[in-house]
Amino acid sequence: MAFKVGLLGLGTVGTGTAEILMNPAQRHPLLREIELCRVGVRSLDKTRSVHLPSGILTTDLEAIVTDPTIDIVIEVIGGLEPARSLILKAIAHGKHVVTANKAAIARFGDEIFTAANEAGVYVLIEAAVAGGIPVIEPLKQSLCANRIHAITGIINGTTNYILTRMQTEGSDFDTILADAQRLGYAEADPTADIDGFDAADKVAILASLAFGGRIKLPEVYREGIRQISAADIAYAERLGFVIKLLATAKRDAAIEFDETSGQPDQLQVRVHPTLVPKAHPLASVNGVFNAILIEGDPVGQVMFFGPGAGSGPTASAIVSDILNIAAILKVGRERVVQADGTPLLDPLLACSHQHYCTIAPIDDLVTRFYARVLTQDNPGVIGKLGTCFGNHDVSLESVVQIGLRDNLAEIVVITHHVREGNFRHALEEIRCFEAVAIVPSVLRVL
Repeated sequence: MAFKVGLLGLGTVGTGTAEILMNPAQRHPLLREIELCRVGVRSLDKTRSVHLPSGILTTDLEAIVTDPTIDIVIEVIGGLEPARSLILKAIAHGKHVVTANKAAIARFGDEIFTAANEAGVYVLIEAAVAGGIPVIEPLKQSLCANRIHAITGIINGTTNYILTRMQTEGSDFDTILADAQRLGYAEADPTADIDGFDAADKVAILASLAFGGRIKLPEVYREGIRQISAADIAYAERLGFVIKLLATAKRDAAIEFDETSGQPDQLQVRVHPTLVPKAHPLASVNGVFNAILIEGDPVGQVMFFGPGAGSGPTASAIVSDILNIAAILKVGRERVVQADGTPLLDPLLACSHQHYCTIAPIDDLVTRFYARVLTQDNPGVIGKLGTCFGNHDVSLESVVQIGLRDNLAEIVVITHHVREGNFRHALEEIRCFEAVAIVPSVLRVL
């Protein structure tokens, strides 16, 4: 029994996927039953690095998603359109879908998964988050007996590469970014990575799976790393921290668990640069590598680590999803229907939740903060800062005058756990002090 696959896109990831499908030796034996029969590309004239059977390339992508002989459609063209429309058309024609498209899933997951559930087909997305690191399937299956408390991860390799080099070389952000672009680690337009959009897409997907509800992407708080300076990296080092762009999804500790619905009333879902203690497992994740730390009951802490992007790692995740679907097709479960006539899907593979999670506003976050303040070198400035923070219920762990920078006193403040809204109000007042020149850096502390 052969399962026919159509591939949309033959770029870096598509090529890696095709290479695995065309070379099943010494892999899972089920892979021998997968036939790559159509490949959609923009141009037929481009030189390809993978050898494909003659006649399977086409520029007619719609013909692939509507082909009645194709069982599984792989979408690796990326972007929002025509990816979304092609995925939906494939579903409407009864095709199972495997995609690496985190942007489309984060924005249109509601529409895509609703359509898939109604059509009785699977949409699998292991490759959409963290490249070759298996984290989607473990959340759905291996960890499904757990009550997940938190997910914290480094899930963007470009920003981790930049921050790692800033830490090891002491260079500024702009210098390292330019070099990362030259080396191909950062795009010509790096906005999606360095401003946190890519990580926000991915953490929205992880949160949806971990907490059993859909996430509205605009409610995910997002900050990037443009404002991180060599001075911040150096001060973090002196204080026993490294700076990482962390993506976090966790139950709000202040909210009681709702036993009736089985869902948390409120979640924190956010992306921002964070001071991470050097002893923390994520602190040593460097370069382009990704890692996701999951905390659950009763499992405790488990961490997934590995390459977060690239042809081979991402293709590995895509083909694992293809094999999952092929295994279900092989035993014939895709045609089973329930008493009401709706298709019966494997609840550990399908995405069936319907409600939306409530995301806590960032002002309600309780965390520690690091702030760097440049002031006139006048007597009493530190005392005035302390008084202002105290008036806003912000408890200080330490206030240190580091030295002088451009004839201004450089003061670094670390708080205890405080409410973000209170801290921001205190900063607004401090910025208005006559002696304060600028507050160049504000970062959260893990």
